[in-house]
Amino acid sequence: MDAVAELRTMERRSTDTDSALALFDSLPPVAVADMLGDWHGAGVATGNPLDGVLELSGWHGKRYRSAEDAHPLVMAGRRGLFAVNPALVPMRTAMRAAPLLRRVRAGGPVRALMPLLRTGKPAARLRMVEYRGVVSGTMIYDALPVNDHFRRVDDDTLMGAMDYRALDRPFIFVLHRE
Repeated sequence: MDAVAELRTMERRSTDTDSALALFDSLPPVAVADMLGDWHGAGVATGNPLDGVLELSGWHGKRYRSAEDAHPLVMAGRRGLFAVNPALVPMRTAMRAAPLLRRVRAGGPVRALMPLLRTGKPAARLRMVEYRGVVSGTMIYDALPVNDHFRRVDDDTLMGAMDYRALDRPFIFVLHRE
């Protein structure tokens, strides 16, 4: 199975972190210049505490205007897409509350709060960083201990591994170019 097909299978069905990282490690690096643009995102369910949390909150994807102008959390709202300031998102609380949020389908109230966290300012930068032995495009958050490392699946698809200090294992996700 090629990388595109394997990733699509992982998007549709849950997998384990080791299998997702094996695919990630097999992929070539991506240059920062090739990451620029608007991206639609989706989590890959691996049993990570953050599985499904972004989707519940209305996460649409990411926006990269330049290496200095990166928006990690682009949300879908009633009036269209908007960027959220990740520094205002209570990550540890979201991780602890994730099982409850998934059970009670609390997406509506969470989504209703997201416009209060809106920002027009960039909240991250793009750099080439070594992760898992490969130098590749990485989004470094300005105010959180988070790096999103990327590998190229094809010209319009990236596989991401969110390296967050509070997690033992990375949160795996995919970006599709819009």
